[in-house]
Amino acid sequence: MPKVLISDKLDPLAVEIFEKNGVEVDFKPGLSPEEQIKIIGDYDGLAIRSATKLTPDMVRAAKKLKVVGRAGIGVDNIDIPSATEAGICVMNTPFGNSVTTAEHALAMMFALSRQIPQANESTHAGKWEKKRFMGVELFNKTLGVIGCGNIGGIVADRALGLKMKVIAFDPFLTEDRAKEIGVEKVELEELFARAEFITIHVPKNEKTTGLINKDTIAQMRDGVRIINCARGGIIVEADLREALDSGKVGGAALDVFEVEPAKENAVFGHENVIRTPHLGASTTEAQVNVAIQVAEQISDYLVNGAVTNALNMPSISAEEAPRLKPYVALGSQIGELVGQLCDGAFQSIEIEYEGSVTDVNTDPITSTIIANFLKSQLDSVNMVNALQIAESRGIKIKQSYDGSAKDHRSLINVIVKSADGEINVAGTLFTGKAPRIVNIEGVPIEAALTGPMLCIQNDDTPGFIGRLGALLGSAGYNISDFRLGRIEGGQHAIALASLEAQISDDVFAEIKALDQVQKAVRLQF
Repeated sequence: MPKVLISDKLDPLAVEIFEKNGVEVDFKPGLSPEEQIKIIGDYDGLAIRSATKLTPDMVRAAKKLKVVGRAGIGVDNIDIPSATEAGICVMNTPFGNSVTTAEHALAMMFALSRQIPQANESTHAGKWEKKRFMGVELFNKTLGVIGCGNIGGIVADRALGLKMKVIAFDPFLTEDRAKEIGVEKVELEELFARAEFITIHVPKNEKTTGLINKDTIAQMRDGVRIINCARGGIIVEADLREALDSGKVGGAALDVFEVEPAKENAVFGHENVIRTPHLGASTTEAQVNVAIQVAEQISDYLVNGAVTNALNMPSISAEEAPRLKPYVALGSQIGELVGQLCDGAFQSIEIEYEGSVTDVNTDPITSTIIANFLKSQLDSVNMVNALQIAESRGIKIKQSYDGSAKDHRSLINVIVKSADGEINVAGTLFTGKAPRIVNIEGVPIEAALTGPMLCIQNDDTPGFIGRLGALLGSAGYNISDFRLGRIEGGQHAIALASLEAQISDDVFAEIKALDQVQKAVRLQF
């Protein structure tokens, strides 16, 4: 009988579901990390919320662990690379608390518009300051939604019911989908210029970290009010404080902070700031939903081998797994690379299968490609829901098959199209098992993807490689692998450099400033 540890506080229904499904369960919330490490080796499954940290040390001690399930969306507390290397399936419950988080953002917007927490505190103090707390109506105001996915879409829907004007920025939101849900799709600069309220619903990643800073705040309307119930670190808190002090920002309502628990913070103490301790998912209904879902998913995996909402593996049957595994690995790398290279409003994704790969079930490969492509912008996407999310955002997925082998025994080519053009990446399997990228943007190049990397599109002129190597060397960055591709007789080349450490912002800016550089992107695998 499989055995599961619940190491955080979950609704008691989770225990009932495990036992009903024939899984032995121990409910032990509140253990210290040291105590968890001592006992984790006895368990096949682990159900957690946010308190438990699945660190590399804990993974090493988890000799029997097959699956960890997070009751919620965020997996910042799980070291996914370590878990994956150890063969541990990582699951989350991406939709169990969407309504709850959206409602909290709306509650924060209401509180911000009418200064309810401040007025409550004043009245409790025996004051009667009607003139001090002059609010504003939400009716007919313009709400800017940054990230119009599952949670952002719910916020937009509710705001439209309040008769607000809703504008949205989301690279994955198509014009057709925007019309369908009743919002106006705009670029980020236009959202900043027009919105009277701004609410943030994007994951924290390289593209969104520090998204709200002194420069972007300067683009906003005077007196703008900002709500963040997404992730800490998306707002540069020191810059926000300065804007609050000057009156550029009329108020801020924050449920998340760069450092949590947030005992001290740059915005604390400002009279126009509302703070809550990461309560976005804290409702009875949401906690019941995620507890039920995580127990059902872990049980199904341990008892039946079914994979649901996995973040590090697709849905693959036991019979298909051996043959599909190398193709899935290749699709994962291609999707992740395309996602990091692309930037813009995507309209369609075409996946071309050629050669022997057409003989296998390509559905898990397609799901893997789409999931890894979308994860550059979304934190709730996985191999199971990737196609559904793409469809909900109006992104068209096209697959084509050609069983004849051409330059390679098997080839997967991914083409992403937008209003600005298209980008494509192709890959194959060397010796039938090792994933290799063989073409980027029409430029032949053979490379394995691993760790921090740098991708540069440059003018194919003498001296560039030397200048790039000298710049990296003088900054103390060692190149562990370097691959170069060029169009014969052309003026276009691509360089892929594997590095031992991610390049700093300052050095990256120097690289982009080199005369021959057309485009540079930092990559992480």
